[in-house]
Amino acid sequence: MSKVSLVTIFKHRVTQKYLQRSGVNHAVSVAYNAFDLASRRGVDVDLAAKAALLHDMGHYEWYRDGKWDYEEYRRHDIHAIKGAERAHKLLIRLGEDRLVAKDVSLAVLLHTDSYLPFELDGKRTDLQQVVTEADNMDEQPGGLHHYKEMSRSEAIRLLKKLDQMIAEFQAGDASRSTTG
Repeated sequence: MSKVSLVTIFKHRVTQKYLQRSGVNHAVSVAYNAFDLASRRGVDVDLAAKAALLHDMGHYEWYRDGKWDYEEYRRHDIHAIKGAERAHKLLIRLGEDRLVAKDVSLAVLLHTDSYLPFELDGKRTDLQQVVTEADNMDEQPGGLHHYKEMSRSEAIRLLKKLDQMIAEFQAGDASRSTTG
């Protein structure tokens, strides 16, 4: 059973601040993608959804002459590093299990290799790979996926539904393991 729900994470002021930058719609969409991938691959659906929801909370904005400069952003990108730090601190503050906070933070850190001088292909854990693929599924050219709109109330409604799906999936897993 999850110690801290997606809704609780989402409602926190830190999450609100940083998801406004990276896009609430994108974060929620990636969380759903991660749940789907994780459920089919035997990866912890709770950790996958949490890491996916928080994966871009390290984003910042690069503007030049009043316009978003995607190339400048890509050149200086360290959002995964900042996001991993913020995700870990947030989860610990909310009372999440320390190992969960660590695994989620590492998945946030390694969901992209855009800031590294080498590629991570074949080096990620199953959880990290799920978050990477879930993010890629929602990506659009020029970072447009970060600008799709979603109201706070719609995000909360969808995250409540996803929290329920996670609980039901975990309950089903528990009953399968006791009967199998």
